[in-house]
Amino acid sequence: MFGAAELRDLLRGAEQVVLPVGQFLLEQRVGPAEIETKSLNSLVSHVDKTAEARLVKGLSIVLPEAGFLAEEGTAGAAGGTRYRWVIDPLDGTTNLIHGLPVFCVSVALVDGDEPVVAIVYDPNRQECFTAFKGGGAFLNGRPIHCSDRKTLDACLVATGFPHWDFTRMPAYLEALTAFAQGTRGLRRMGSAAIDLAYVACGRFDAFFEYSLQPWDIAAGLLLVTEAGGLTTDFGGTHNPTGLLSGHEVLAAAPGIAHAATSVTNRCFR
Repeated sequence: MFGAAELRDLLRGAEQVVLPVGQFLLEQRVGPAEIETKSLNSLVSHVDKTAEARLVKGLSIVLPEAGFLAEEGTAGAAGGTRYRWVIDPLDGTTNLIHGLPVFCVSVALVDGDEPVVAIVYDPNRQECFTAFKGGGAFLNGRPIHCSDRKTLDACLVATGFPHWDFTRMPAYLEALTAFAQGTRGLRRMGSAAIDLAYVACGRFDAFFEYSLQPWDIAAGLLLVTEAGGLTTDFGGTHNPTGLLSGHEVLAAAPGIAHAATSVTNRCFR
């Protein structure tokens, strides 16, 4: 297990890899002929693949013994098994393809199933969210914290609409209705990594979504916990292995976490 100083150094090394890749994303334009469909509403382009290859190459130097879990499969099963870089080279591909400037690079180093280093870089806003285990969470080097709100009616809640797994739609719509009626509003950004980063810095008070992937959330989960928030499944249980699978994710500021999980537990259970 790495100590705090080692994690800080790994974070700094990873940042030097991630930031240029974010700038690369800003320079790209994707035409209809360059878009591939991986599965229902899951798109990929040469931009995703090139960005991922650059991340894998750079991060392999930062920590040679680490393996990779990458969305586009660039690295395969290369490297070690205890430490892995969990990479989403472009979280918000659909947004980029449609010209919506809401996308990011998300990178986490996990020890087993526990994220220990996190970077979410939004190049459109030049915002780099970072964290390492036990070291706090930061936005462009300044400490961030989850909101201090205590009641749901004062909250802004983020979510991601189901886009391929519609088996739980009735429960999701029930939860959506409850949050819409019981909060100040709901937002859907199209990037789970950005949603989680915004919970960490207090812009959102809570986020919930189901059927995500590890690369969507690994970095964001650490950002939220290091910013003082809580991350659980819809029933309110914190299980690192289960959370990282992305099956159910709820992240919330500490003062409203119980109220938020009360909604999701009632609707999804």
